[in-house]
Amino acid sequence: MTAATPAPRVVVLAGGLSHERDVSLRSGRRVAEALRSTGAEVVLHDVDADLAASLRELGPDLVWPLLHGATGEDGSVRDVLSLLGIRVLGTGARQSRIAWDKPIAKTVVARAGLATPEFVALPQTLFRELGAHRILDAMVAHLGLPLVVKPSSGGSALGVTLVTAPEDLPAAMVECFAYSDVALVERAVTGTEVAVSVLDTGSGPFALPAVEIVTDGPYDYDARYNPGRTEYFVPARLSDEVAGRVAGAALAAHAALGLARLSRTDLIVDADGTPWFLEVNVAPGMTETSLLPQAAEAAGYDLGALYRALVDAELDA
Repeated sequence: MTAATPAPRVVVLAGGLSHERDVSLRSGRRVAEALRSTGAEVVLHDVDADLAASLRELGPDLVWPLLHGATGEDGSVRDVLSLLGIRVLGTGARQSRIAWDKPIAKTVVARAGLATPEFVALPQTLFRELGAHRILDAMVAHLGLPLVVKPSSGGSALGVTLVTAPEDLPAAMVECFAYSDVALVERAVTGTEVAVSVLDTGSGPFALPAVEIVTDGPYDYDARYNPGRTEYFVPARLSDEVAGRVAGAALAAHAALGLARLSRTDLIVDADGTPWFLEVNVAPGMTETSLLPQAAEAAGYDLGALYRALVDAELDA
């Protein structure tokens, strides 16, 4: 950008009505403040009945959706913005829908050659109609223990349970169905939990350093967003060779799923150094404890400049 280039007008969408509304608002405020520090004109806007009218009045150059959870990451808001003729930063609606659905995303990346834990996906209605106990017994017999039960779509670890004993599986399914009509039950992989953010500021996707996540207990909603519950190591304590594999896995997932501009891939690295794909996020958290900002700062980036580079690259595309 040159000094003569007009500052972009950006609307940051945050809030919404999902279970992750508070996290989205925190992410939106952080990104808006960072972009304003670069001279950009930024409006922070919730998703409400006034959105379409406000966007027509504001006439933004770009909208950056920082909506976590349903509607924000499932492609629906991006579809609406496209209908309104508004340029959107990040992954398109169709690709967002694929990434949002964890069983489909896992299938896509597996076909691309990435390792991902074996799983089953069960709709709540089918689970009840076929007899819960028989299905649970069959899952344990086939997948073994421990298991991870999680909503097939969703984020921030809401509704996620690590199951180590068969008698705990029914309660885990009930908890999961409170957040989604479909439960993803996958074989738990033991190892180092890492997250790798992928960015594209105009010269092609690149991976930020992996963030290693260490918690006393599960990496649940409280551990993610309340300082003190989790310890982070950036870069992750991996050998150069394994770190390269981890970055390569995140870049491969980003490409296989057709993602654009930014994403974050969550992985487990096993004792052999193999990265196992868990899920991907097209609207990663941007709060003070979120993983993408931590990785960017550890790599020496100024967040304002980096976010502005994403905006400029989208506008120049």
